[in-house]
Amino acid sequence: MPQAKNGTTNKARHKKILKRAKGFRGAKSRQFSPAKEAVQHALQHSYVGRKLKKRDFRGLWILRISAASKANGMSYSRFIAGLKVVGIDLNRKVLAHLALSEKETFAQLVGMAKGA
Repeated sequence: MPQAKNGTTNKARHKKILKRAKGFRGAKSRQFSPAKEAVQHALQHSYVGRKLKKRDFRGLWILRISAASKANGMSYSRFIAGLKVVGIDLNRKVLAHLALSEKETFAQLVGMAKGA
């Protein structure tokens, strides 16, 4: 009986990797071995990127809150501390949205934090 070499399995595996490598430059999009390595690195970078995204957004929100609170005459750290004393439990994402789109509401929050 002839030896089976798993041709269809290998072809499917190669196709899966090469499909993921679409858009890569040069041999990385056409040859299996370079494509395999490039896809592995790309997947590692995307995993790390998903973690960094959270860090970056938190920094952006803090920057926006800081700028808006300074415009209302208060530093970021005093503003956050004042909100905690008053008992207002809004996360930074919501505070940044208020600072950007609803300036009057944010000014009221700064006033409450100043009073604390």
